[in-house]
Amino acid sequence: MTTMLRVTAIAGILTVSGLALATTFAQDGPPPGGPGVHRRGSGGPGGPGGFGGPGGPMGGLLGELGQGLRALELTDAQREQIRGIAKSHEAEFREIGERLRTAHQSVEALVTADTVDEAAIRARSSEVAAVQADADVMRAKVHQEVFGVLTAEQQAKARELRAQREARTKERMENRKGRRPGGQDRF
Repeated sequence: MTTMLRVTAIAGILTVSGLALATTFAQDGPPPGGPGVHRRGSGGPGGPGGFGGPGGPMGGLLGELGQGLRALELTDAQREQIRGIAKSHEAEFREIGERLRTAHQSVEALVTADTVDEAAIRARSSEVAAVQADADVMRAKVHQEVFGVLTAEQQAKARELRAQREARTKERMENRKGRRPGGQDRF
């Protein structure tokens, strides 16, 4: 499987299946390890696959809310509302996640086949894009529902956190580019 396809498949599956885990965001108390502790690694709040980490379900699912939901100081009522939103969409995200995984697997089977069938690969890739579009629309709807639970101040803070995250991501990409011979990507 090509690196790009692998990354896309993993990100898509985590994005659409992550809603079931959204209740973790709405739980009371500080992150594991206590306040100020930022665990990294698989499952850690800032690690790969962790909430708000690279490829983490909430980072992709809720956009600017994903990484900084804890920083927004939610009230108990807001936590309950977000739990309700997550619960109400759980089956939909599970279904879209399954569709996305199946679509990616069908493309992978064609890509790794003994012969190249360009028309079939293009057709299956279009199916993947259609399912991804469904997932993105669902993500947008859920994001809007969750965003509606927040106060104006929390919404502003969420936008600020998103801008900061995007700036850090851009800086990391520039740093990586500078370390490669000729400053070019490896693809």
